Amino acid sequence: MKKEIEGIIIECVEGDITKQEGFEAVVNAANSRLAPGGGVAGAIHQAAGPKLYEECRKLGPIKTGEAVITAGYNLPNPYIIHTLGPVYHQEEEPDKKLKQCYQNCLKVAETKGLKSIAFCAISTGIFGYPLKEGLKIGLGTIVENIPKLRSLKRIRMVIYGQDALRVCEEVFKEITKERGYGK
Repeated sequence: MKKEIEGIIIECVEGDITKQEGFEAVVNAANSRLAPGGGVAGAIHQAAGPKLYEECRKLGPIKTGEAVITAGYNLPNPYIIHTLGPVYHQEEEPDKKLKQCYQNCLKVAETKGLKSIAFCAISTGIFGYPLKEGLKIGLGTIVENIPKLRSLKRIRMVIYGQDALRVCEEVFKEITKERGYGK
């Protein structure tokens, strides 16, 4: 599913975050130390190679909601933006922290002058955030920030699995309708 809003293309796709060709940055749902781990962080570190962790060691630890940028190394993307999402059942106000993740990733991309970014559904895997709720916050934050974006022209939400993609498309339709961007 793809929609253009105020000159910015936003899309929801099913796929592998480590194989997003044509995007300047991908988002890593990182742990605080920016170390290899499970889920998205493990996949990104494995695909990017060991030099990624060498760079990450100098940047961590980060706090929940923060975002930092590194080179992409062996990924098809020049950059990786790492953010620490909230652990759903442990964080106070996880919704505010999750929103900060998306806002800060967009800010980092804009500061770097990037034209494209591919997000994963931050915190919805091993951090336990309910998928639909997490996507409402993530896609809602992206859409509400569109008027502030200057360099970004293409934003992708990469979802794992067809069932999750259907949820993502449903949430995206609701958000764009609520905000007056069509059906």
